[in-house]
Amino acid sequence: MTDSEFRCGFIAVVGRPNVGKSTLINTILGSKISIVTPKPQTTRHRILAVDSHERYQAVYVDTPGLHRKAGKAMNRLMNRAAVNALADADLVLFLTEATRWTEEDQDVLERLKEVRAPVIAVLNKIDKVHPREALLEALAVMAGRREFAEVVPICARRRTEIERLCELVPNYLPESEPLFPEDMITDRGENFRIAETIREKLTLALRQEVPYGLTVQVEKMERDEQVIIIHAVVWVERDSQKGIVVGKGGRTLKHVGRAARLELKALYDQPVHLELWVKVKDNWADSEKDLVRLGYDMP
Repeated sequence: MTDSEFRCGFIAVVGRPNVGKSTLINTILGSKISIVTPKPQTTRHRILAVDSHERYQAVYVDTPGLHRKAGKAMNRLMNRAAVNALADADLVLFLTEATRWTEEDQDVLERLKEVRAPVIAVLNKIDKVHPREALLEALAVMAGRREFAEVVPICARRRTEIERLCELVPNYLPESEPLFPEDMITDRGENFRIAETIREKLTLALRQEVPYGLTVQVEKMERDEQVIIIHAVVWVERDSQKGIVVGKGGRTLKHVGRAARLELKALYDQPVHLELWVKVKDNWADSEKDLVRLGYDMP
């Protein structure tokens, strides 16, 4: 990259579910753009994260993890969002774990055969690799899987080698004027970020199967100089899920509301009053019409 040219482009961050894509983007931006939990399918939407610099603007596209089985409409939507991000990308970051390779990783690799953009292989979670020789072996194995533009080891959670990765990115972006204002860090608005914060706390609080059957919709937000008042609905697919989300004596929902309120208070630097309701919408995750009504983009 010469001194005179400005570069800008889209970087699709892809990989199997729960490999650390959202953590990587949050680390690069130094801000919480996407919610993060230890459970798969946490990211359901295509989210843009804009990293602006003096000589380049990198627009990272956080994608849902690519699923082998896409039975419900929501899973098919998530797969389409990831595939479309690949088609539009100027650069692809293919994220895997340094310590293991799965059939799902292989599925993503197969999809990359159709991608024209350069692909950087990013081996995440290198803090779990011991001894050092094992990491060198993992890098060599990855380099042999296909022709990558680069193979970069990182630990997104600890920021290990993140600067090196970020220094490589603009080399593969096209010459272009910036696509977004310098002070913009994401394309998602307030209601989306609030709903996702609440869903993150629900996902962390609930049993394994329940988070996949719920979504959150902000119905109303009012603010003045003293307080922000938010009314939100937690939609579930079955009556049995409603009882689990509310919890005995309302304890689970109160716990979730408290955790979400504290994070939102820190985000807005202002007191937040959060009202949560739990409602049932049968099989909403397998209805494209319901998905659109609940704020999901249909690629």
